[in-house]
Amino acid sequence: MNIHILNTEIQEFISKNLNADIASLLLKGTNFPNVDTKAIIEQIEAKKRSKKKLPTWFEGKNIYYPNKLNIEQTSSETTAQYKASLITGESIIDLTGGFGVDCYHFSKVFKTVEHCEINQELSKIVAHNYKQLHVQNIKTHAVDGMVFLKGSTKSFDWIYIDPSRRHDSKGKVFFLNDCLPNVPEHLDLLLKRSKNILIKTSPLLDFTVGINELKHVKTIHVVAVNNEVKELLWVLEDGFKGEISIKTINFKKDNHEVFNFSLGNEKTATAKYSEPLTYLYEPNSAILKAGGFDSISTQLNVFKLHKHSHLYTSAVLIDFPGRCFKIENCLLYNKKALKKLGISKANITTRNFTETVEQLRKKFNIKDGGDSYLFFTTDMEDNNLVLLTKKAN
Repeated sequence: MNIHILNTEIQEFISKNLNADIASLLLKGTNFPNVDTKAIIEQIEAKKRSKKKLPTWFEGKNIYYPNKLNIEQTSSETTAQYKASLITGESIIDLTGGFGVDCYHFSKVFKTVEHCEINQELSKIVAHNYKQLHVQNIKTHAVDGMVFLKGSTKSFDWIYIDPSRRHDSKGKVFFLNDCLPNVPEHLDLLLKRSKNILIKTSPLLDFTVGINELKHVKTIHVVAVNNEVKELLWVLEDGFKGEISIKTINFKKDNHEVFNFSLGNEKTATAKYSEPLTYLYEPNSAILKAGGFDSISTQLNVFKLHKHSHLYTSAVLIDFPGRCFKIENCLLYNKKALKKLGISKANITTRNFTETVEQLRKKFNIKDGGDSYLFFTTDMEDNNLVLLTKKAN
């Protein structure tokens, strides 16, 4: 950590050049003593990435940024605030502290927060920034979180951990055993030090895999921002043996969508089916990840088009957690019939269909964009359908 970066002139230079061409800056160079151009460029790039993701840090004074990779990997303030809304108590320890965004928001609902970060340089940066942000109830430790926990006799109301996938793990399906720290391996120790554990994982982790590797899973939260799933949150409660709850949330620009169900109810729920009616619904990405497809039908009283299509329909418009469309035309998939509609520009989505979006665009010469939305899918009789729709108000 080069404290000369905090020089007033350098900080002003960084703020003034957030939108500058990086290549030109590198070529031109800077003439600040004790700080090379590359270090200043790293600060510019990291701060720029923080503008929307970390507004508290972006707007703070004398904030020191790590490299942009750390900024990419850290929680956004949106998801950090959500995590902090789920838990409360006197004490919490974050075993994988990183840039400290989650701890910052935990500090608003816990009396004491312990931040462990194995990277000593990053730990120094985090400690500095907490001072600039006037946070006084977070204690930072430049140490491996599991090593700290093993060497301590403290107990906590909550333990938070964000295991990172090892670089040598391969394949799309991965296990918590593939991550560092290895949570399943240390689970008994974790539960000795706290009755409540919150684990953040990548959206790539399969529900069944995670449940099989862990114990006492009480709730799984699927968190999406602007319809992109960002993280899975696993709440473990020592001794819990009840039904696992699934909670989904999709943060949008002006509001958020929530849909909850239980794994047990999803297994016993019976979806209703129908031909396309007046309105068409596409669940948001959090629900698609969670897999509550029959629960949507029973809870919201909408009909599925096909068991594997994951599109829904109703005669009356409802408040649905996802995209809502009004069906203007419905036809069996037929090249001649579709060409007769004369559609040259549309947004295309495929669900349970034999051809890809790219293949369909090429086949029918349809450009991307516009107000029309074409859904290529399959109905309950296994017929290939094309639905011409517009967004519903």
